[in-house]
Amino acid sequence: MATSPALVVMGVSGSGKTTVGEALAARLGLPFRDADEFHPQSNKDKMSAGIPLTDDDRWPWLDAIGAAIRGTPESEGIVVSCSALKRVYRARIIKAAVRPVTFVYLQGTKEVLEPRIEGRKGHFFPASLLDSQLATLEPPGPDEPAIAVSIDQSPERIVAEIIDRLHLEAKKA
Repeated sequence: MATSPALVVMGVSGSGKTTVGEALAARLGLPFRDADEFHPQSNKDKMSAGIPLTDDDRWPWLDAIGAAIRGTPESEGIVVSCSALKRVYRARIIKAAVRPVTFVYLQGTKEVLEPRIEGRKGHFFPASLLDSQLATLEPPGPDEPAIAVSIDQSPERIVAEIIDRLHLEAKKA
């Protein structure tokens, strides 16, 4: 049985995790899960109020993301979006997933990210929390299963770069 990828599209808010994750999943013929669906309402309420989450707030959320990956057969694969800002968060996801996970870090500057967040409608994450996310961010190290992709290009180009760099096979259109 062949192993299909378990990909976590990661980065700060506004980096395009959902947009890129959905497009990547579609190109690969894999299911997509957005990390926001795993947050309990208490986390969403805190973020809506401009209060950054603590690690204690995040542990059950990260475990749920890892469990969703674990619950997908390795022969099927999955794409999940998740900020995964710290190394310890990524390690927690991998531990809960109990299978190989590759992180796709969507890398961008505050100058690119801020207008994206401010332009979103109906999302619980306010632009005021971007600074705390950037301060928390620990980009993946060379010893982690991750690639970094610049968000300073179209979602289509980002997806094409991910597929190329990870040597994945896109589904025929």
